[in-house]
Amino acid sequence: MTAPLGRVLTAMVTPMTPDGCVDLDAAAALATYLVDQGNDGLVVNGTTGESATTSDDEKLALLEAVVAAVGSRATVIAGVGTNDTAHTLELARQAHGAGVDALLVVTPYYNKPPQEGLLAHFTAVADATPLPNVLYDIPGRSGVPIATDTLLRLGAHPRIVAVKDAKGDFWGATKVMAQTDLLWYSGNDADDLLHLALGATGFIGVTSHIATPQYVQMLQAWDAGDVQRAREIHRELVPVVDAVMNITQGAIMSKAALVELGVLRHLEVRLPLVPASPEQRTLLAAGMNASGVGQAAVAR
Repeated sequence: MTAPLGRVLTAMVTPMTPDGCVDLDAAAALATYLVDQGNDGLVVNGTTGESATTSDDEKLALLEAVVAAVGSRATVIAGVGTNDTAHTLELARQAHGAGVDALLVVTPYYNKPPQEGLLAHFTAVADATPLPNVLYDIPGRSGVPIATDTLLRLGAHPRIVAVKDAKGDFWGATKVMAQTDLLWYSGNDADDLLHLALGATGFIGVTSHIATPQYVQMLQAWDAGDVQRAREIHRELVPVVDAVMNITQGAIMSKAALVELGVLRHLEVRLPLVPASPEQRTLLAAGMNASGVGQAAVAR
């Protein structure tokens, strides 16, 4: 399958020091670890990267650090979406200057624009730089879905090349894949195998922070026509996906899981997020162990 942006990608957390500062050295080391584990792409400054609470200067520094660390080995996609089109255009141009490979543009959140507003917003961002754009459809956070008809219209833009789907409208996804050349990425870890069955290119995940090899194996099994093995891996991942995504917020638990594995040193997140509690970390370790991820210790 042609996949210029990669097939197994992680929406990377933003490492921070105990005093809440962005840790650029840790970000570069984490990016290297994720690529070494099998990711062929990374999303920086996405929701899981706490983009709502990092400054524009911090976003730029993170992009530069990750591009320097792994830009020759993996695709680096910059999250640039906001609920202010003018600000999104600024971030898009800044990311282009940082040398990223593509942009991830989330649906404008909170202000609930109509579909014509979404069409105008996404078109303006795609027109702002020569970079390929990935639309991020996540109505659970944005409050507004990108309608199937809107996706079909946006798919005609030469620089809108892909969709990260966290909406879960599988029939709508089928229609868009059937009528456009848009690359499709599962944006919900629980839906990965379902999206593959519909023809998705790959995943942009969160649990892949700690389970990249399993996601690579699932994709390889699917490509080889071994549906049974892909299904087995999907089911083996249930405990760790639940632990990362369903105990509390995903960035919180991803950092906790990376600390469990010794990849990160600190649990630190920015308010209004709070670090994982000892009880949550115990549940997380149990889920990791049940899925055979790392050497997490259940006892504390």
